Amino acid sequence: MNITAALRRRCASIGTHGTLSSSFRCFRSSRKTTTKPPILWKSEATDPHDALTVELFSWGRGSSGQLGAGAEEMSIYPTPVASILLPSSFCLSPSPGSLNLSSSKSASTSHSVEVGISCGLFHSSLLVDGKFWIWGKGEGGRLGFGHEDAAFVPTLNPHLDNVKCMALGGLHSVALSAPGRVHTWGYGGFGALGHCVYTRELVPRLVEGSWSGKIKHIATSGTHTAAITESGELYTWGRDEGEGRLGLGPGRGPDQAGGLSVPSKVNALPVPVAAVSCGGFSTMVLTDDGQLWNWGANSNYELGRGDKVGGWQPRPVYALEGVRTIQIACGGYHSLALTEDGEVLSWGHGGHGQLGHSSIQNCKIPTRIEAIADDHVVSIACGGSSSAAVTGSGKLYMWGNAKDCQLGVPGLPQIQPSPVEVQFLMEDDNAGPYKVLSVAVGASHAMCLASRSRH
Repeated sequence: MNITAALRRRCASIGTHGTLSSSFRCFRSSRKTTTKPPILWKSEATDPHDALTVELFSWGRGSSGQLGAGAEEMSIYPTPVASILLPSSFCLSPSPGSLNLSSSKSASTSHSVEVGISCGLFHSSLLVDGKFWIWGKGEGGRLGFGHEDAAFVPTLNPHLDNVKCMALGGLHSVALSAPGRVHTWGYGGFGALGHCVYTRELVPRLVEGSWSGKIKHIATSGTHTAAITESGELYTWGRDEGEGRLGLGPGRGPDQAGGLSVPSKVNALPVPVAAVSCGGFSTMVLTDDGQLWNWGANSNYELGRGDKVGGWQPRPVYALEGVRTIQIACGGYHSLALTEDGEVLSWGHGGHGQLGHSSIQNCKIPTRIEAIADDHVVSIACGGSSSAAVTGSGKLYMWGNAKDCQLGVPGLPQIQPSPVEVQFLMEDDNAGPYKVLSVAVGASHAMCLASRSRH
């Protein structure tokens, strides 16, 4: 059976879900790819016959060009945008919220090509070997090209290289360079750029924080940003509307207009930290031994404390005491945690099904997602009101808000409260199935990197 035809029939039969008009809108604006995606990067040091082809896929809303397909349109299922030819020794770049479990291995090996992806509100990025391509909405200068024009295909940014990690926010972008420096650009409202000013920056600019030594980890959200030094100190800056998401306490900010534009150390943290994730109105960190601390807004139980008491003071999540967490991810009002055993827990607001518990109820404390409990999950991601998980076998599961087709599965209701596996269209070329390597989720779109084995 032709796969595209099957997708048509599936979209046409979804009236029983009560979302017929929405899904027809998705299909009409979906794109059909008949040519192979362009090769953005290839290793000069690798024999082409030994190179691994990794494809970048995108799906969901593309009204600002964030899908990278060259047009303002929507895609209901993962569609290839670009290819990169990598040496077999490549590795994934550090992602916000993840412990660096391979640091000792990396230190003992020679230079390895690193790749990574990130989704912002209406823009996206791909990082390969220190260079990054960025595309989508350009308002505020968030693409860093020196202007505010949009880019509809992945476009190499010439103003910054030697990049190790990217984190895209609402109207701004953050990059961590190999020397351990933080660069930000885009709209500087509420101080999210950390440059002591609220004006926009059209190209990447170095953040001159008061920390000593190098920065090893970054994260950002719609309006606030965080950075961790090599010694485990956490610095935050950006918006704080009184709920305490910056963790700084009374008298430490904001400096004006509801924001703090100067990076400030979170002195209330009694332990060094190794990873951080910024939510809509809260912040979470992990210690080296995988213990989770958080602070900020808690009106939807996003802190996982069993009550709605929030505040600026960092506190451990007691429900996870004794559990080693290796990755955390924050959405707008919900949170995910990945344990070293490959289990995913979720808590907070569940109104769009983003918790994955087959309901739309809020969850007061971290609770295991039973639907994927038998799959060994290796990475997680959150959008504003959707969630994703990648398994060790390369499967991709998504759940939550499906209004803009951001879950990549045709025929879903607008609220999908349980995980569904994302499928890929495949050419009849005798190659094996796609194995997903990483995933990134924005407000209304998503991307992944995937490869196929040769037969």
